[in-house]
Amino acid sequence: MNIISKKSSLMISVHILFSLFVMIIDDLDYQAKVSLVAFLSAMTFWITTKIPAGFVAVAVIVGIVLMNGSDAELLYQSLAQEVVWLMIGAFVIGEAVKQSGLAERFTRYLLNTSDQKSNLILLITKTLFISAFFIPSTSGRAALSMPIIKQISERFHSSEERSVLAVIVPVIILMSTSATLIGAGSHLIGVGLLESTTNQSISYVQWLVWGVPFTLVVTLITLFITKWVLLPKNTEKKVKKLSSEDTSLGIQPMVIREKKTLILIFLVMLAWITQGIHGYDIGFIAMTGALLFMIPKYGVLNWKQGVNAVSWQLVLFVSTATTLGKILVVTGVAGWIEREMLYGLHLFVDAPEWIIVCLILLVTVTSHLYIHSHTTRAIILIPSLILFSESIGINSLTVVFLSLIGMNYCVTLPVSSKALLIFYEEDELSFDARKLLKISAILMPLYILIMLLFYFTYWQWTGLNI
Repeated sequence: MNIISKKSSLMISVHILFSLFVMIIDDLDYQAKVSLVAFLSAMTFWITTKIPAGFVAVAVIVGIVLMNGSDAELLYQSLAQEVVWLMIGAFVIGEAVKQSGLAERFTRYLLNTSDQKSNLILLITKTLFISAFFIPSTSGRAALSMPIIKQISERFHSSEERSVLAVIVPVIILMSTSATLIGAGSHLIGVGLLESTTNQSISYVQWLVWGVPFTLVVTLITLFITKWVLLPKNTEKKVKKLSSEDTSLGIQPMVIREKKTLILIFLVMLAWITQGIHGYDIGFIAMTGALLFMIPKYGVLNWKQGVNAVSWQLVLFVSTATTLGKILVVTGVAGWIEREMLYGLHLFVDAPEWIIVCLILLVTVTSHLYIHSHTTRAIILIPSLILFSESIGINSLTVVFLSLIGMNYCVTLPVSSKALLIFYEEDELSFDARKLLKISAILMPLYILIMLLFYFTYWQWTGLNI
């Protein structure tokens, strides 16, 4: 009788190999090595086991503390992040959208427009693409779309199809980020660093000219590949039909609760768009909006309904998983990887243009594997890439734009993006991490190839040159 199963033995062996590999890295101190082993361990458990992802994330953070890789503040401060309060606020707002009837109304509108699953998914894609021009946060777009996607998923016939929808939505949100300068905070940070370092800049209109065509192409290709790879074959092509009563509800005028919800959502979005003017971050704005939705007598929800709407297990998972990514930066693991990769770039100083572009794209597109925040990726990589571009005499503006677009790819692992995390552990609508790996194996090289094609054609024709 085997005391340890084959799978457990394999997991133990993998962890021993991780530890041996990390131990021989001389440039990392003890805390950095503990963090790196913990990160690799979490990735392994998330991808290969069915242990709840939140349990794994919290256990790994606790393990880091027990191994003296950090103090207990690491666990406590995981809940003191903007994304936590953004999610809490967004869940409350999402519940208000649901309770008011707006989610049902929009769902009926989409279903009345088309009862074909493919057309319906295309309509969702169009809506998410357009939202990139108004909501400057991928996690905000994901959280606000959640109640509507839940409603639509109920019309799909199987849990497998609903799981595919849970992958498609955050992936499309991420791929459409490159369309506009306000699509991600990393864009503004990158352009700000470019301005302060080189006196060059990328205007809002310039970004639209370069970003929109590329984003349209890559979003449509992503949609096609995701459906082709993940959507079950030989299934019903139409969604479940609406009842005649549901159909008639779609043409009724809005009630007061719906109008009130629509006005408050507009105000929240307006506050997000004008963040540069008033200075409040999107998490604070989301919580302020949530409180407005829960004002006694005048709100759309009461306090209890709002609090119960929050998926607390998801909040715990996202907070600890994000902290796990941050500690790689704090302990110097991300910096070590960055130095090793950028050192490799300097070996190609006299290389042809296409090789330099390929290397920049390779570094930036893969950076999501070890730096899980858009913002952090920009803060860490952009200054080094600007320095690299100036040292070999190439256009820093072009390098920054290509780098920011490259950094927007973050589809491989759930922890690679908060938008993915929001859907990953949701009770009613979730997906398997292996599905992301499956589509990323195809999408990542394609993403780089499409960027190369755009650079040597459309982007060069419109003035983007190294």
